Amino acid sequence: MRLFFASWPPPAVAKALAQWAGEAQRECGGRITRADMIHLTLAFLGESEPQAALAAARRVRGAASAFVMTEARYWAHNRIVWVGPGKVPQELAQLARFLGETREFAGHVTLIRKARAPKRLPALPALEWPVTEFLLVNSNLGPAGPDYEVLERFALG
Repeated sequence: MRLFFASWPPPAVAKALAQWAGEAQRECGGRITRADMIHLTLAFLGESEPQAALAAARRVRGAASAFVMTEARYWAHNRIVWVGPGKVPQELAQLARFLGETREFAGHVTLIRKARAPKRLPALPALEWPVTEFLLVNSNLGPAGPDYEVLERFALG
């Protein structure tokens, strides 16, 4: 299984991000992330069995926090447009470490893939994403892109 831990936004936040991505796409092209697929990856585990991940996640006692998106950027290396905070909340960085993220947590949400460099991205609306739970997800890669299967949800205190 190709596993990762993530947070999904409330429907209103996902809708607003998808609308913004539609505006940005006019400037940079690319493939927009569908609203129901928008997520914040907390830790990518890769090819692994879910039992160890489930056991580790059940031991986590993280605090709920907010993911406030204040920046929109284009990353030329991966040809993506992403949004995220100016500074990642400490609670999310700590949660990512507990869940097995080995790199420095660079909390961001990818909204457009295979984009070209935009001259200017549209203004990002003020959005706050309450992170009150995290999910263990299996990513099945297919010709039309990934399909996500939620294996389990975990509430944050």
